[in-house]
Amino acid sequence: MSDLLILNGRVIDPANRVDEARDLLLRDGKVAAVEKPGSLKDVEAAETIDAAGLVVAPGLIDVHVHLREPGQTYKETIATGTAAAAAGGFTTVVAMPNTLPVNDSVAGLEWMLAPERGAVVKLFAMPAATLGSMGATLTDFAALHAAGALGFTDDGKPVLEDEIMRAALIAAARLGVPVSQHAEDTHLTGGCSMNAGPVAFRLGLRGMTVEAESRIVERDIRLLREIEKSEGLHPHLHVQHVSTGRALEAIREARQQGLHVTCEAAPHHFTLTDEAVGDYDTNAKMNPPLRAEADRQAVLSGLADGTVDCIATDHAPHAAHEKEQEFERAPNGITGLETALGLALRVLHKGQGLALGRIIALMSAAPAGIVSLADRGSLKTGNWGDVVVFDPAAEWSFAAKDSRSKSRNTPFDGAAMSGRVKATISEGRVVFRG
Repeated sequence: MSDLLILNGRVIDPANRVDEARDLLLRDGKVAAVEKPGSLKDVEAAETIDAAGLVVAPGLIDVHVHLREPGQTYKETIATGTAAAAAGGFTTVVAMPNTLPVNDSVAGLEWMLAPERGAVVKLFAMPAATLGSMGATLTDFAALHAAGALGFTDDGKPVLEDEIMRAALIAAARLGVPVSQHAEDTHLTGGCSMNAGPVAFRLGLRGMTVEAESRIVERDIRLLREIEKSEGLHPHLHVQHVSTGRALEAIREARQQGLHVTCEAAPHHFTLTDEAVGDYDTNAKMNPPLRAEADRQAVLSGLADGTVDCIATDHAPHAAHEKEQEFERAPNGITGLETALGLALRVLHKGQGLALGRIIALMSAAPAGIVSLADRGSLKTGNWGDVVVFDPAAEWSFAAKDSRSKSRNTPFDGAAMSGRVKATISEGRVVFRG
């Protein structure tokens, strides 16, 4: 018997405009019924979860994670990274291609997605847009898409050359998938290790300007306009981990002109500023860097007004010995899968007054739409049985030592969180119990 009942919960399913007490039945890995309380009392299930006082929502979806396998399994594996995802309430994650070797071939993509990798939740991937992520020659978009690619990105590096980015946008548009861009003009960021501003000046570090991000966003938007005019196509540009008000303003204007531009924000960018670097804390080093308060407020405004389409963690595990060195030499990135929901509920819901439904949409239905996962991101009957059950009233502190990830590089060790995951269900299977 594969039936799983979730009873007495507050079901919040933004895609279907549901926010009320409902009972949920999962059967054979799919959503079989979402009914008024008591309607499913005669169903005999293999397991029943009493969700009284809890929120029952579509499983969270993260379109931007680094799982380090193959090549850097001392930092993370697909199995450990997806276990961390399950603990954070995520039922679907999309892996970035900056592995060793770079995921730029059908063989590499198929290896990553194979059951033998031991993914705890559903794993998808965005392979590299260019061979080796070197920015010179496009990968075989059509073959990779046929093998399961949800889009293309050189994440960790930008596609800098105009003609290569133009070709990538055209090739992806013909397949109906996005190009996800790491927006950084590396001509402006050489030797830089944090945000340009008073903190960098005090620490004697070279800083990345906001223009380094916004110039690439503005260039890519110009390419979208040119392609629409010359090719009659409607390419989809997805801007990763947007961190500046200037880039957000360019995205707003592009949408008003009818261009297909989406973007994501990471929890660390709406929670922290460059002040978190303190005295060279490498666990506060990432790319794009933590910005000034004005940019954090711009990201918060973008989340509130809809300019920011979704929340994505940019989960980037590193071993302790890599972070325990000089700030300028330490790698960029922090873990994020287990703290994303707790930070979103603390900062956005409690702090900014965003409705629970809005936050759930930012982490489920919206990312599903960006990468065209029509059968995930909502509790529609017939969709995959991906569910997160969490206590919205719970207050707790994150302990990095207890992480399911192999790595502990987080600025949120000991940080206060709101809302705690009680169960994560991926395709009808309970993969985490809190």
